[in-house]
Amino acid sequence: MTTAELTDQPNALSNHPRNPGIPLDPAMFEGRAVNRSAAERRAATLTTRRSVKKTHQAAWLVNAIRCIDLTTLAGDDTEGRVQRLCAKARQPLAPRILDGLGIAEMGLTTGAVCVYPTMVPHAVKALRGTNIPVASVATGFPAGLMPLNLRLEEIRWTVDQGADEIDIVITREHVLKRDWAALYDEVAAMREACGQAHLKAILATGDIATLRNVYAASMVAMQAGADFIKTSTGKEGVNATLPVSLTMVRALRDYGDATGHRVGFKPAGGMKSAKDALAWQYLMKEELGNDWLQPDLFRLGASSMLGDIERQLEHHVTGRYAAAHRHSLA
Repeated sequence: MTTAELTDQPNALSNHPRNPGIPLDPAMFEGRAVNRSAAERRAATLTTRRSVKKTHQAAWLVNAIRCIDLTTLAGDDTEGRVQRLCAKARQPLAPRILDGLGIAEMGLTTGAVCVYPTMVPHAVKALRGTNIPVASVATGFPAGLMPLNLRLEEIRWTVDQGADEIDIVITREHVLKRDWAALYDEVAAMREACGQAHLKAILATGDIATLRNVYAASMVAMQAGADFIKTSTGKEGVNATLPVSLTMVRALRDYGDATGHRVGFKPAGGMKSAKDALAWQYLMKEELGNDWLQPDLFRLGASSMLGDIERQLEHHVTGRYAAAHRHSLA
């Protein structure tokens, strides 16, 4: 991948049919063992078997920007903070870096902006006139321990405010008790409440104990109609890891092979560096192919990562690392 190959790749909510879901089918995941040691070995090789340098590395980092859900989920969020976040989403790289890379006319933006429900109107206003989707967490984020009717109403309210994507959280107890029917019904109801908004199902993989549970929960969420499956809220003790992500993308591949439906993937939480952005893209390319390097099928739930990517790209252009104050932070 080179920077020239990126210039005809617009950001889009979706370039393919949505996943309609299928009836619950435990045969697709019950009895499927996941070998943790093998998953960890495979994940460890991703960053050692592939290496990209110079212009090619710059292109991979630019592509990562296209796939970032630029996020603020803080208790002290304000309209002003969301406006700054959206300004960064609209212009994630300084003009001097865009010029140096030769992509000033590309129209580079992040994949989406992700905020709390009450911040959605501010994001919609700040992004008016762009193709950048507004994503919002909902359903009692991050724990999700609210009555289902209230979680569904929160989804409907947030969509009514203008959200294009809803990042829902599942009830972890359903997974831990292996009550797959309850999990299926919950996600299906949330998908219905989303209407035309895309649903990203957060599995909170750090809370559900085993890779076998991760695989099963991924399958159930997709069977219930999730448009994306997402690793974490970013609030768990353990968030996105490569072995967990490998397990989830293998579930994506198996589901696609069985149904013909494409579902997206979003790792989130704990990813802070340009090196992380490369590692997760390697995973997507090697396991699922180039289609899953596009923002309609792949997102990176991160914000601080963008600062390091910008720093690395400025080094590529100038040969020097800039001082931190040279890069605006969201």
